[in-house]
Amino acid sequence: MGLISKLSCKKLGPGKPQAGVLAFIVGLSFNRLPENMKIKSFLAKPFASYIYRSTRKEMSSAPEDQENILKSLLKTGSKTVFGREHHLETVKTYEEFKAAIPLRDYEQFKPYIDQIKQGKHNILWKGQPIYFAKTSGTTSGIKYIPISKESISNHINTARNALLCYMAETGNSAFANGKMIFLSGSPELERIAGIPTGRLSGIVNHHIPHYLRTNQLPSYETNCIEEWETKLDKIVEETISQDMTLISGIPPWMQMYFDRLMAGSGKQIKDLFPNFSVLVHGGVNFEPYKDRLLDSIGKQVDTIETYPASEGFFAFQDSQQEEGLLLNSNSGIFFEFIPASEIFQERPSRVSLKDVKTGINYALIVNNNAGLWGYNIGDTLRFVSTSPYRIVVTGRIKHYISAFGEHVIGEEVEYSLMKAAKEEGVQINEFTVAPFIMGQGEGKSFHEWFVEFEQRPADMHAFARKVDSNLRAKNIYYDDLISGNILQPLQIHPVKKNGFIDYMKSIGKLGGQNKVPHLSNDRSFAEELEKYSD
Repeated sequence: MGLISKLSCKKLGPGKPQAGVLAFIVGLSFNRLPENMKIKSFLAKPFASYIYRSTRKEMSSAPEDQENILKSLLKTGSKTVFGREHHLETVKTYEEFKAAIPLRDYEQFKPYIDQIKQGKHNILWKGQPIYFAKTSGTTSGIKYIPISKESISNHINTARNALLCYMAETGNSAFANGKMIFLSGSPELERIAGIPTGRLSGIVNHHIPHYLRTNQLPSYETNCIEEWETKLDKIVEETISQDMTLISGIPPWMQMYFDRLMAGSGKQIKDLFPNFSVLVHGGVNFEPYKDRLLDSIGKQVDTIETYPASEGFFAFQDSQQEEGLLLNSNSGIFFEFIPASEIFQERPSRVSLKDVKTGINYALIVNNNAGLWGYNIGDTLRFVSTSPYRIVVTGRIKHYISAFGEHVIGEEVEYSLMKAAKEEGVQINEFTVAPFIMGQGEGKSFHEWFVEFEQRPADMHAFARKVDSNLRAKNIYYDDLISGNILQPLQIHPVKKNGFIDYMKSIGKLGGQNKVPHLSNDRSFAEELEKYSD
């Protein structure tokens, strides 16, 4: 594997370019200027207007931009080990590309990654990656995703563009004057074959310039704390008296941050941070967490959704008025799409951006300028518009229930639960769903839901019936199984307060970029949660 050495937080300090959700501040933040000059927000406005116009212009050229990106990828990729093995030098069209490049998941890609980890060059992309983004896989253990000097700008600029488009559309630039936080993993990196390796959020942290440290919270030292609850207490200590204007992170961990702030102060977030106006979120569907987060804040704030991953920053919310996220069509990634219903077929349909249609659930395939080729990242999405190309993320390919042929997906269970919760006026903290298969002669099987309520419904059985009815209306296969007496209606088991947090803590996945799976086709997660049922 090559030499692995640890890079301490103090030894590997901030790098040159900026990245992450704070990336947009580059050129906008200036230290030692009188605060009453509001110079940061003043100088942000013309840059925001420029990025906004550029983004609008690219909306109309997305298919052409994708074709140009594919040509560029092929030109570089043909000179690599992977490119020679797949004869990329002969590929001229997308049809030829599909014939040359098979679909792969991480396990199938791993032999190439292992060669890079052994110190070899020009394997998937020219030279070596400048980073490995380390991420946990559900079946592959730890994954090492390459980031090249060409692809790092995708992570940097897309985050910047999301915030600048928001600024240009709404006119709200005042938040650039205050303190901002991204609840992330540790920036501590190790080296594998000389390549700095760590969580994407930690990598990004090394690209924030020194002069921006006065705007960024928490401190660099606090970000290096591995244990999430210890880190969170320190974050609260460092931010509770600050002028926080933008807060970003994965929704359940932002909620945990808000809970600690309110417990320590006895105040709502709006009273602690009167100038807080922008909440940036990503990683999971926002809807199950939205009501409780906004209740904790105590006022309406603007929200910006992003769709980043170790493999690339794929989309971002470019408008407060339009549904969905704008696909990042001109940032070094060539996208392909496969109808999710065909993803496990030997020869699934495979289309480029120009041929996608609205309303179809697609599996996302990426080819990027870090050397990923025909790479199935495991996410599913649906286009809500093709002019421009806007998407909603619908779930994970491996996060579904089809123990009886129903193929229920994440989008459907989240919709069914949140619709019932809104009608009943209850808040959901967290949940997960799994099949419960009865033994021979024991009765009908069912979907078992583990739900942590902020406050429980007055009638749990009536609430479960509503959720079941919503799911039947959303998924015709599930409805057929219920009406055909093959399945009985779903059952809900309440989870004790903080039960999900306690479980995630027990398996070492509390905080950072870790997420609770909202549904699974097996019971491994559900069986552990039974210990935390109330």
